[in-house]
Amino acid sequence: MPSLFRERTAPSMGLRRVAIPVVVTLSTVVFLSACSAESTSSPAAQSSPSTTSTGTAYPLTIDNCGYEVTFEQAPRRVMTAKSSTTELLLALGLGDSIVATTYLDGPIPDWLQEQAQGNEAIASPLAEQLPSAEAVLEVEPEVVYVGWESMLTAEGIADRDFFEDLGVHTIVAPSACKAPGYQPDPLTWEALFDEITTVGEIFDASEQAAQVVADQRAQLEAVTADDRGLEALWFSSGSDVPFVGGGIGSAQLIMDTVGVSNVGQDIDDTWGSMSWEAIVESNPDVIILVDASWSTADSKIEMLESQPAAAQLPAVKNKQYLVIDFPPTEAGVRTVSAAADLSRQLSSLELS
Repeated sequence: MPSLFRERTAPSMGLRRVAIPVVVTLSTVVFLSACSAESTSSPAAQSSPSTTSTGTAYPLTIDNCGYEVTFEQAPRRVMTAKSSTTELLLALGLGDSIVATTYLDGPIPDWLQEQAQGNEAIASPLAEQLPSAEAVLEVEPEVVYVGWESMLTAEGIADRDFFEDLGVHTIVAPSACKAPGYQPDPLTWEALFDEITTVGEIFDASEQAAQVVADQRAQLEAVTADDRGLEALWFSSGSDVPFVGGGIGSAQLIMDTVGVSNVGQDIDDTWGSMSWEAIVESNPDVIILVDASWSTADSKIEMLESQPAAAQLPAVKNKQYLVIDFPPTEAGVRTVSAAADLSRQLSSLELS
């Protein structure tokens, strides 16, 4: 049985391209014979993968967080889960392909509003958090694209085999991969740009992806790192036990970029818990407050100022706070702009 293999170089993150077998079977021969009766020049008679105008060759197989997915063509109907996945497709000009959204973390940013305009799937999400598998299937997606790997488990929406068995492909944002060898350790800008590039290839939008990456590189190069040797606490959520930015995710990447040391850098994860006692002992110069609808920056300030131990920190007494919106804290097309914004806030912060 003849076959053809196309080899691609693997990027450095959780989306990996692998060798693709194109197998000519008996059913293929029957199909090709029928096509040749209509036209000897029919594209169906070609044995090599098809190439589109922007260069994506299908079938395209990727190794995504250790799960192999093959795309026969550019997906046209996508359900996104989390703001990071929705916003990446919008940035690539693929808003029309989004037929359902869920678990949006906040409003679409101004620079993507035009792409989102008129999209009812974004205006009226399928669910506030996780929908049922039945609700997802009702919108007939070709792909379910999620920002957390846990969303594609039996405890989430449904596991990946469930969807694949029904002909629905799945993609996990590679920055959210958890398996050893796939989890970014640590996350880097190059890994994030690789994700944009590979998603662009999957959706036959490589030119758009290249432009997005070029724009992000230019914005990143304009960020000036603070040189005062400051230490910072990234306060994400929690009250009794604060949940803070760990040492391998987007929080660490952003803090490295703006020139502050992370007091939670020894946490071997993207996020993790840190006791109030440990926070007080670390005595951060600056506190970065994540502003989310369910845990606002103002509520965190109130918590810090009412917590007996934390209230004595100089950073709290002198209100040495920086604020970041929640959506760009999860690796995506807004993470660079978040670093630029924090850098500007930091440069204007006069420390007591």
